[in-house]
Amino acid sequence: MTQHTFVAYVEDKPGVLNRVASLFRRRAFNIESLTVGHTEQPGVSRMTIVVDTDEIGARRIEAHLYKLVNVLRVDDVTAAPAVARDLALVKVAADSSARAQVMQLVDVFRARIVDVANDSLIVEITGTEDKLEGLIEVLRPFGIIEMVRTGLVTMTRGSLSLSANPPLVAAQVPEAVGAMAMSV
Repeated sequence: MTQHTFVAYVEDKPGVLNRVASLFRRRAFNIESLTVGHTEQPGVSRMTIVVDTDEIGARRIEAHLYKLVNVLRVDDVTAAPAVARDLALVKVAADSSARAQVMQLVDVFRARIVDVANDSLIVEITGTEDKLEGLIEVLRPFGIIEMVRTGLVTMTRGSLSLSANPPLVAAQVPEAVGAMAMSV
């Protein structure tokens, strides 16, 4: 089993996220990471879904996603050259005696301190999962008070875009084109 990363373009409508998550639940796949956001095309959202599965399971997932009404396009970008990033905010205990040491560690990982309190710091780090895990492990001895992560977002490298020609949302299809399609 390996982690497979899917990018799904979906209609930006209520209930789509629930339908996608339910598909994974019904098929007994565990979602490792799921992020959703708007795209450059109005009415279309982009989901990045990471699932731990084999090749056969990955093909099944892709086929099942295409069966959902609001799914416009699905790409398995696992093997594609891509940039993948995760974001974490980590609140770490850091009184005046430990603050300098924590700040040095944060600097080594090219993270940023985004909030300072008398007894804690909030660290923001962006990068690969390994980079985030590395910083979290070195901060653990200081005492992690709270942590939140966004989940993986992925974009393929190069000038080609997965969203260069995504299917139009039904509401965006010009009437003349829709009428032509119906008459054929």
